[in-house]
Amino acid sequence: MSEAGESEPLHPPMSDSITRLVGSTELSWCKAIPGGTGVTVVGLLFSKPPNIPFLQTALRNIQNSHPILRSKIHPDPSTNTYHFLIPPNPHIEITTFDLQSTSRIIATDSDDHNINSAFHLIVEHELSQNPWHDPSDSLTPADTDVFFASTYKISDHYWAVFLRLHTAVCDCTAAMAVQRELLAQLEGKSTALEVGNEDKIWMPIEDLVPKGKANKPFWARGADVLGYTLNAMRFANLSFVVASPPKCTQFVKFQLNSDETRALISGCKSRGIKLWGAIAAAGMSAVWTSKHLPHDQGEKYGVVTLIDCRSHLDPVLSCNHLGFYHSGILNTHDVCGEPLWELAKRSYTSFENAKNNNKHFTDMADLNFLMNKAIENPGLTPSSSLRTTLMSVFEEPIIDDSNQMHQDLGLEDYIFCASVHGVSPSIAIFDTIRDGSLSCVCAYPSPLHSKEQMQDLADHMKRLLIDGCNSEDQ
Repeated sequence: MSEAGESEPLHPPMSDSITRLVGSTELSWCKAIPGGTGVTVVGLLFSKPPNIPFLQTALRNIQNSHPILRSKIHPDPSTNTYHFLIPPNPHIEITTFDLQSTSRIIATDSDDHNINSAFHLIVEHELSQNPWHDPSDSLTPADTDVFFASTYKISDHYWAVFLRLHTAVCDCTAAMAVQRELLAQLEGKSTALEVGNEDKIWMPIEDLVPKGKANKPFWARGADVLGYTLNAMRFANLSFVVASPPKCTQFVKFQLNSDETRALISGCKSRGIKLWGAIAAAGMSAVWTSKHLPHDQGEKYGVVTLIDCRSHLDPVLSCNHLGFYHSGILNTHDVCGEPLWELAKRSYTSFENAKNNNKHFTDMADLNFLMNKAIENPGLTPSSSLRTTLMSVFEEPIIDDSNQMHQDLGLEDYIFCASVHGVSPSIAIFDTIRDGSLSCVCAYPSPLHSKEQMQDLADHMKRLLIDGCNSEDQ
């Protein structure tokens, strides 16, 4: 079954559409996504069948509240850039897959005993569905929607709803805001997330950076780009299984129970660090251990910490303001088997020093430039793998205490993450604290890394985090 709206050219935008050129960060995502990085997926697992007309009305209401979600991306190959075209009316259509179609997609028959496995396979399938093809593949590239929706019947008692979005218009904060608004609409409890001045809604992050915060002398910018490039050449990577162009994104998960999560957060607070510091340290330590190196042989790993900049912009934006408003800080860490908390503290201190010096704003253009160069010249990366760093983490986890609120809808589980099989780190961690329990989705490119390799890594990370909380030095 083909995806609705993806196989046929879209109609030209209406004359009263709003139009603007994409910003620099958005342009990087527009260039990255044809290669497989930047497809954001929200998957919702239900034990009750979705009411398709009601669901479509809810999604169109969200498009009405957020013009960015009804936009189309218009590529201009002659200038190697893109525009957002925003038609006046919502237009999303839902693609439905019956039980037979779903079974063909996941190559297995589902029943109520393996429902989580089937759900995860559909998430991975959705991560590899990419309507944002390379405009150079066509002499007359079509405008493409940024927002798609699908439903799957997994068994006689379970259904899944998927939202697939272009990361240029929807970062992880925005994705969770859309998920919450959709569930609220389905429960009949919703008002619009946020309706504001469309000019402000459509301003890219670069136009909202407070005055003076992104200033950097020309020669300093050149030196920093050179420094990033030279450092990247010394980065060690997670061992590659098949060093050929990655074909798809897969993921593994690890979870801590509420007591373990409380202990971990307490351990972070007592040391003056945030949760991501411990998660990143566990990831680096697990990778170093997986290589069975001599105890005195260290490796240099790159970690990108992604910051939701909404509260740092001018004007300040709420977490319900949709678009891409994250920036990253890239730090390099030497790892040689040190204790978890020592590495976590060192990692966090490096990040805080960089953030206090406004690196998330001053280096935004530098990192976008390097990302684009990697896309254009994959041979500059190890084994042409397009791996830019070891891992990425978010400065703040998503906090969600709403599971009990959605029992009437039959919501059983959800997953959100983004594709990483183009230019990206080897491990992208999407962490959520749900009803007090930490859940981490670890996305990775396949076959560059294998499911077995990554599950072993995730299990090791979990053990390190739990053991760290139980250690005497806490």
